[in-house]
Amino acid sequence: MRANNERWDLAGRDMEALLAEAAALQGESLWQDARRRLRRNRTAWWSLLFLLAFGLLSLCAPLLPIPSPVALDLQTEPMPPIAPWTEFGNHNYTREYWELSAIDSAAVDLRAAIFDDWQTGSWMGRDSKGRDILSRIVWGSRTSIIVALIATLCSLAIGVTYGAFSGLSGGRIDNLMMRIVDVLYSVPFIFVVIFLITIVNEYRTELEDNWGIGRETVFYLVIGAIYWLTMARVVRGQVLSLKNSEFIEAARVLGASTRRILFVHLVPNVLSIVIVYLTLTIPAVMLFEAFLSFLGLGIEPPKVSWGLLAVDGTEAINPLRIFWWLVVFPAAAMGSVLLALNILGDGLRDALDPKLRGKD
Repeated sequence: MRANNERWDLAGRDMEALLAEAAALQGESLWQDARRRLRRNRTAWWSLLFLLAFGLLSLCAPLLPIPSPVALDLQTEPMPPIAPWTEFGNHNYTREYWELSAIDSAAVDLRAAIFDDWQTGSWMGRDSKGRDILSRIVWGSRTSIIVALIATLCSLAIGVTYGAFSGLSGGRIDNLMMRIVDVLYSVPFIFVVIFLITIVNEYRTELEDNWGIGRETVFYLVIGAIYWLTMARVVRGQVLSLKNSEFIEAARVLGASTRRILFVHLVPNVLSIVIVYLTLTIPAVMLFEAFLSFLGLGIEPPKVSWGLLAVDGTEAINPLRIFWWLVVFPAAAMGSVLLALNILGDGLRDALDPKLRGKD
């Protein structure tokens, strides 16, 4: 410490010492601090890694040397699982799929070029139609994850924009917009989905030929459109607590437009709570998709999803004999993904909490 009557030499060594000390101190942003604390939470971090690995596996389903999920081999009863060391694989691969997209079709061609007709064995067994359970789980997870991501992003776009604008507007506009949300909350969404899917089935050919809109596209958008209500309320609450802050008042004084204040200053400051809510919305959307597919309102055969796997599992249960592998393996895959998403959401909530910033 220097004496009170001793002056700092800001033009010489003292300035150099101060600059060296400032350079040694590295700042840490909110996201860097959140990443550090998330890595300290081992359970949440391993859940994130598991989800990334599972998502990559599902994304690469057309490239994997697994049997086709719709290749039939009719038999009297389902085939039990075979240990990999008993039958690691065989050369019975046949290219039987539904109408694939251009990217998936090219990936299947690449798979055939790499592995030829070799495929893995029945490590998780087969159902009564001879379809491989491992392949159907991988392809089914791909479908369910795509539905969940598209629907969640749709709900994100609608809910964040609607809730942020409502909270920023305030007054009568905010009151009117929230009353609309209350009315929509009172509508049984399952009836809305049934109504819209019925209309799409009625005009299915016209929609696909004239507009290029398929049944699955409407299915994705409908699920996303009914999950934005809670997102809007969450974002509105956060915006109400921020819109009278000093940085918002400064933006108004500088002449920033409502649109700029909304998307440049407010929305980035509510992303932490939005990300946490997304990790909780994705499991809900996946369960809802499985429920609708179970009822026959979602993904249609020959395509496969976790909801259709649940249908196959219920059909395989009888009082005389239970073909456990048709229920256990699909349920374990779906349950592990949903559990990992919920653990990750809880870990993100702690990591992104600004009150815990800088604390270990």
